[in-house]
Amino acid sequence: MKIFYVLFIAVISVLTGCRHSECDGHDHVGEALKEKNGHSDEILFTKQQAKAVGLQVEEVIPGMFSQVIKTSGQILSAQGDEATIIATSNGIVSFADPSITEGCAVQAGETIVTLSARNLLAGDPVAKAKIAYETALKEYKRAEGLVKEQIIAAKEFEQISLRYETAKTAYEAQASHITASGVRVTSPIDGYIKNRSVNQGEYVSVGQPIATVSQNRRLQLRAEVSENYFKSLKNIGSAHFQTSYDKTVHKLSELNGRLLSFGKASGGESFYIPVTFEFDNIGEIIPGSFVSVYLLSNPQSNVISIPISAVTEEQGLHFVYLQLDEEGYKKQEVNLGQSNGDRVQILSGLKPGDRLVTRGVYQVKLAAVSSVVPEGHAH
Repeated sequence: MKIFYVLFIAVISVLTGCRHSECDGHDHVGEALKEKNGHSDEILFTKQQAKAVGLQVEEVIPGMFSQVIKTSGQILSAQGDEATIIATSNGIVSFADPSITEGCAVQAGETIVTLSARNLLAGDPVAKAKIAYETALKEYKRAEGLVKEQIIAAKEFEQISLRYETAKTAYEAQASHITASGVRVTSPIDGYIKNRSVNQGEYVSVGQPIATVSQNRRLQLRAEVSENYFKSLKNIGSAHFQTSYDKTVHKLSELNGRLLSFGKASGGESFYIPVTFEFDNIGEIIPGSFVSVYLLSNPQSNVISIPISAVTEEQGLHFVYLQLDEEGYKKQEVNLGQSNGDRVQILSGLKPGDRLVTRGVYQVKLAAVSSVVPEGHAH
């Protein structure tokens, strides 16, 4: 009986020891792989994983970085790139194409609306202009013969001639645009309908705005800067901006941009000073939209800056991921300085020569918190 009990205890001890050995061996696989290359905090991310996520790495190199004033602003159409379509006659508005609205492309000479006053109490001004012209023409021809025979005085003939020329000018101004349905009003330039000032069936008078056409070839960026930065405005040379509908940071240096002016005083109703730039429109920017603006001044050399895409945040702290070798990465805390919307200044945490993950950062972060050691890793 004692022999049987001793054998039972021995078997249990052997089995228990085997289980602990297996578990210990499994638990320390990751640590063994990590310590094999001397980095206990190394993140394993294979070449296959890096290729799958399009991982990109950038070497940290000190360079030029401008001081930044971050503010808000608005995109405006540049002067000379807009034209207002106005009514050339009194009448009821009838759009040539009911689908014409904001954003529609139009060409120079294209009919936008037709104006008709035939059913109005005052009568059709076009018909009146034609009658006045024809009447003045007949009177002028008759007066020509009378003045030669000295039946009428030269002064009277001059008055008849003046009435004729006036009626002729008024009629010919509209003659080329007269159709069976009324007077055509055309666009003076190629461009896009920026806004419509009238609706279908609305009555308009001569000179009343109908629509605004914008060519959008050049745009303006108007930034509103706090008067606290007034002394720094003279050093501003360029800017970056970002719209609310697009995550792309647009750089004026890449859009043929230039500084137009900056105010010398704040407005009477605000404490902000306007700073205005002009740049080429690439077709992706909407005039009138509000933007975040990064004004650039006082370039500094030998500054470490990195793409904003490389930075992650956790509980108020900022981190980046460094490449140690082909399949090894490390999480690194950094202290941030100013940002120009595209890159951010690094005050501490990086040194020249570090290899920084700029694309695929989120996937490397997931690998760092994953409890599963990626397969196929070997140093």
